[in-house]
Amino acid sequence: MENILFTLNIIFAIILIILILLQKSEGGALGIGVSQESFMFSRSASNFFTKATAIIATLFIICSLSLTIIGKKELPTSISVIDKIEEQKEDSLPKIPKNGN
Repeated sequence: MENILFTLNIIFAIILIILILLQKSEGGALGIGVSQESFMFSRSASNFFTKATAIIATLFIICSLSLTIIGKKELPTSISVIDKIEEQKEDSLPKIPKNGN
């Protein structure tokens, strides 16, 4: 199951990158203004890429969260870092002999 989710996650990431790169710039990001190319393309193509990007991004996030949840179950339970440091401090203290020597 984990291998399938990992493969799907990689596929979603590649598709998401391609969809983002295929989208046309709206022209206002860097203050450049509206280009003449934006008038030649229809709004429906832009809407399709926007919706497809949102869907693939949602699937990517769900897949990533699922991988995190599955991976967390396999990790052994451990104590906190602060508790480990306190244990090391207690072990490093010099031992006082019982007979006074």
